[in-house]
Amino acid sequence: MRREGPAGVAPAPGGAAAVREPLRTEFEFELPRGFVDESGTVHRNGAMRLATARDELVPLRDVRVRENPAYLSVVLLGRVITRLGTLGAVHDGTVENMFASDLAFLQDFYRQINAEGHTRAAVACPHCEESFEVELAGSRLGES
Repeated sequence: MRREGPAGVAPAPGGAAAVREPLRTEFEFELPRGFVDESGTVHRNGAMRLATARDELVPLRDVRVRENPAYLSVVLLGRVITRLGTLGAVHDGTVENMFASDLAFLQDFYRQINAEGHTRAAVACPHCEESFEVELAGSRLGES
């Protein structure tokens, strides 16, 4: 039988309570260049949610994806980007019209939050070999 403490806290071995971080399902980002809409407005700040199995399966039925597998990431990103600047909605047509550098950024960001489960990376200093974590979410290219 499993014993639970207060909400979000499970007893750790030895009786001490271990605090669980709440599941984060949406992650902020800033595009390197930005999406330019029909009126010329540049949209750079947005959010992406974690993908579900359905998000990854539905695009496989899309005719465009079957004809050109490279289109998979465009359709998939159109499903998981929840916000981009002041746009009312983001869809595959939006992603299709992004600059290549922004598309590459979003593909990498998708992999970071879905495959690794977070946007932090463990790194080590090349000089002193000290280990630490860096936050990747929302950072701009060239910044640490």
